[in-house]
Amino acid sequence: MPRKFDPLEILRRPLMANLSTVAADGSPRNAPTWFVWEDDAIWLLGSTNSSSVKRLEADPRCAIEIVHFDNDAGVLLHLGMRGSAEIVRMNPDRFRRLLAKYLGAEKDWNSWFIENIARIDNPDGRLIKLAPERFFTNNVSYFRTGPDLAWPISEIDE
Repeated sequence: MPRKFDPLEILRRPLMANLSTVAADGSPRNAPTWFVWEDDAIWLLGSTNSSSVKRLEADPRCAIEIVHFDNDAGVLLHLGMRGSAEIVRMNPDRFRRLLAKYLGAEKDWNSWFIENIARIDNPDGRLIKLAPERFFTNNVSYFRTGPDLAWPISEIDE
């Protein structure tokens, strides 16, 4: 039987989250993004003119998928979340913590990226907040070893 794992082990890692939303015509959309987990919610970057923000303002239902895959170690862990997102004004401190998760110490950040792309103090900046209504995990790390040797991150009680 595959071993369960603590979702926080995935949420702490600098992995990509895939945000799935619904377009006005009902068709699905997907966007990879950086994230931070704080206050029992996942926070994603956005802006007033981003397509994900516009879609979520029209229909807040969404799904987020995060996968940790390490072929050499035989690790394949999947975390999924479902719920309704909220669009909130940018919080520069939270944004800095999110960037630090992926870029390291602020002193090492590429100034061009911060001034032209990240723009921490941009008044149009928004955060997408999802306090998940449902979580699910899937440990398929047995693809190399079989279930008896599946890579455990942190086992949780049944």
